[in-house]
Amino acid sequence: MNKQKVRVRFAPSPTGALHIGGVRTALYNYLFAKQNGGNFILRIEDTDQTRFVEGAEEYIKKSLDWIGITPDEGPEQGGDYGPYRQSDRKSLYKKYADQLVEKGHAYYAFDSPDDLTQLREEYEKERKISFKYDATVRYQLKNSLNLSPEEVSTLIEQEVPYVVRMFIPEDDEVIFSDLIRDDVRFDTNELDDKVILKADGMPTYHLANIVDDYLMEISHVIRGEEWLSSTGHHVLLYKMLGWTERMPQFAHLPLLLKPEGGGKLSKRDGAKFGFPVFPLQWEEPSDGNTYKGFREAGILPEALANFIALLGWSPGNDQEIFSVEDLVKVFSLEQISKSGARFDYDKALWFNQQYIIHSDTQSLLSYIEDYFPNISGLASKEYLSKVLELYKERIHTILEFPDQALPFFSEEFEYDTKQIKKRYKPENHELYLDLFETINNTDPFEQRSIKSNVESFISEKETKFGVVLPILRLAIAGILQGPDLFAMMEVIGKEKTRKRLDRSLPIFQELKN
Repeated sequence: MNKQKVRVRFAPSPTGALHIGGVRTALYNYLFAKQNGGNFILRIEDTDQTRFVEGAEEYIKKSLDWIGITPDEGPEQGGDYGPYRQSDRKSLYKKYADQLVEKGHAYYAFDSPDDLTQLREEYEKERKISFKYDATVRYQLKNSLNLSPEEVSTLIEQEVPYVVRMFIPEDDEVIFSDLIRDDVRFDTNELDDKVILKADGMPTYHLANIVDDYLMEISHVIRGEEWLSSTGHHVLLYKMLGWTERMPQFAHLPLLLKPEGGGKLSKRDGAKFGFPVFPLQWEEPSDGNTYKGFREAGILPEALANFIALLGWSPGNDQEIFSVEDLVKVFSLEQISKSGARFDYDKALWFNQQYIIHSDTQSLLSYIEDYFPNISGLASKEYLSKVLELYKERIHTILEFPDQALPFFSEEFEYDTKQIKKRYKPENHELYLDLFETINNTDPFEQRSIKSNVESFISEKETKFGVVLPILRLAIAGILQGPDLFAMMEVIGKEKTRKRLDRSLPIFQELKN
């Protein structure tokens, strides 16, 4: 491991919503930095202005903030290595592109996009293989390798658009060590002459991320598997610029796969299977659709962090519940899998349920107030807390709370008439009335005393719980599902309980008749 201080970066492009895979990348970088006493940096890579989406950068920052991944340096936080937005660093990159040209490691290419499109179509039609701008064609095209210095100067003076391309050496091999994938090798004959500076003067990802990583003293580059194929070019750029002594260590993370496997998880999978793939709700400008986020689905940020941490990483034992602080202590790049991890939303719901169960009720109450201000207006915080405490083990997401807990907030709930007809026995009608009276006479009206009186009643009447309790629950809540019935009656209170018992009587009387 490099002896320099650990400095890692999460470098998203503001081209749309932050995918859950990106959140995992940010989390792994954050955990690694904190574990090693290092710095976690947010860098916005907005060099591709053609794909820039208004609001995407702010969305990225809000998403990280929601899940609790706070940068030590970034556009908002500042730092000694800024600016942290690549569009604000534009003047830096041309200097290094020019250096590469001067050293013979890069060259000017004046081929127009139309020329290349036509060439690509002809090439692929004749040869039946994909066109690459590489050693096999570079000396046949309109670039500074084939033009005289005078011709190049004239074209530049005439402001003919040009790009700067890497000059990839032939018959060589690029080897680097990946902390997840061990030694990775590239045959340079398989690599194309990547564009490193575009016609608008902006760098491509390949140049910009190398220059920025070097100048920001990044020690480890932890990023998605999709960038593995580009790392051969990046290692060459470090060599060409003479920066190999400060080249970071690489770690390429496995993909997040569709629930059924067989491909990278996408927003279309979320739409197809009905689960979120973005941390927060996102309105997609390209198609006008609104995509629900994990937050809007009622998932707690701590649960989401725990869930995604285990998508591709294992602690080496059976433990599954980790706070972020716990993860900082045990996280290891060496324990990240090389193979992709299937996205299982049911597992995410399980994690969320565990966090709801073990969360402080008062902290959960803040979510209820945020999600459902109408419910908050119907009851005091004390009452809400009591109701929430009854449902913590019964709900998977915060969104399930209002529907399940409806009998606590409305006297206009509907009765499950199908269950009433199934459970009500006319011959027991007087028994039900006696039970209702026993409950009305209970004092103090607390869970323990209500339960004790009902148990005594059942014993005296020589009946069974299964005979009377379903009818009692249907009278109190309208449905058979719900938390402990006696705890429920205590929370509702004696007066409301009495009114509900009275309200149910005409329904039972009608069945009796």
